[in-house]
Amino acid sequence: MRLSRYFLPVLKETPAEAQIVSHRLMLRAGMIRQQAAGIYSWLPLGYRVLRRIEQIVHEEQERAGHIPLLMPTLQPADLWRESGRYDDYGEEMLRIRDRHGRDLLYGPTNEEMITDIFRAHVGSYRDLPLTLYHIQWKFRDEIRPRFGVMRGREFLMKDGYNFDVDRDAAVHAYNRHMVSYLRTYERMGLQAIPMRADTGPIGGDLSHEFLVLADTGESEVFYDSAITDLAFGERAVNFHDPQACGEVVAEWTAPYARTDETHDEAVFAEVPEERRRTRRGIEVGQIFNFGTKYSEPMGATVSNAQGRQVPVHMGSHGIGVSRLVGAIIEASHDEAGIIWPEGVTPFHCGIINLKPGDTEADAACERIYAALRDRGLDPLYDDREERAGAKFATMDLIGLPWRITVGPRGLKAGTVELTSRRTGEAEEISPEAAIDRVAAIYDGL
Repeated sequence: MRLSRYFLPVLKETPAEAQIVSHRLMLRAGMIRQQAAGIYSWLPLGYRVLRRIEQIVHEEQERAGHIPLLMPTLQPADLWRESGRYDDYGEEMLRIRDRHGRDLLYGPTNEEMITDIFRAHVGSYRDLPLTLYHIQWKFRDEIRPRFGVMRGREFLMKDGYNFDVDRDAAVHAYNRHMVSYLRTYERMGLQAIPMRADTGPIGGDLSHEFLVLADTGESEVFYDSAITDLAFGERAVNFHDPQACGEVVAEWTAPYARTDETHDEAVFAEVPEERRRTRRGIEVGQIFNFGTKYSEPMGATVSNAQGRQVPVHMGSHGIGVSRLVGAIIEASHDEAGIIWPEGVTPFHCGIINLKPGDTEADAACERIYAALRDRGLDPLYDDREERAGAKFATMDLIGLPWRITVGPRGLKAGTVELTSRRTGEAEEISPEAAIDRVAAIYDGL
């Protein structure tokens, strides 16, 4: 993409309403625009990041054997009356009545609807295990939306639902999701720690939240610092093997890590003092096992191996796709702007032409731009007639991981400058070497 033809409405001043880093930088970098309290338009740069995150989530869900579908944003109220949650959910639910007087709601979650789909089409244990998921917009009428996309009223979420014949199978589904989430977050350049959590209005007896440590987090968390030394890495796990998944979960849940709702001071005191940590965290996902909470009242049953009808065991598993954009920025920024991890960056590399109009500089930039595109990468070429300082400031603000700077002086020596946004380290190398270096970085992802 050529910046002269792109829509990137960056702001020089920080809007007064932005209270935290991610909100400030998303507004300044032209990623979002507020349309109403807690409701945002995603402008082109922000939309590209959102879609990259969504793609990683899809890939890891399907790697784990989960099947995508798409459910509507509006749901019949009668489904929620069946489960008993329509009146219990509270004022966060946006209730609507259509022209025929039918009660609808803008879905805050989809347990009831997915249960209705399941009971209409599945009747035997032979069709299990089954996990269905979608990525869809949700609405919760927060009393005090703030912090940009971190606590908005409308948000994009991946929510998945497992259906299993008994508790043992459902616990394996729970473990499988935890393993899948560990892979997902690491691909985004995040360390998201699974912490024992309260089940809240979703219900059930088993839940973990995934939290990114950050001073602006909404939750106080307590943990053994040993958990921050863990990394999933490139290990291969057979998602169909309960033992293999269970071993990963045991490794990641052995160190103490809890949210404030489940914190136990006596158990925490057993952690060696030098490893006890108290910080704040940003929730970016949560998994639940809730057994037959929805299947029993809604009649979602299957025939088991003995021919008896039994209520199906269920769990739900969410990832805050739009919230992740803000969480990544909170975890990865400096005074100049955003620092995108390679896995989610809106463009793989920035190209700065220090002297537009110079025949050699223009030609070199065009060659680099074309070569990166031929390697399957998405560069952003700043070809504007603008001061060099302004170009550098824009690239730092929007946070592309790598920058290739091209100017007449370097070209006379046969070099360009390749700069890492994260470290600030710059290297004078040939254009071909810069292209190979950037391509190799992304080939490894």
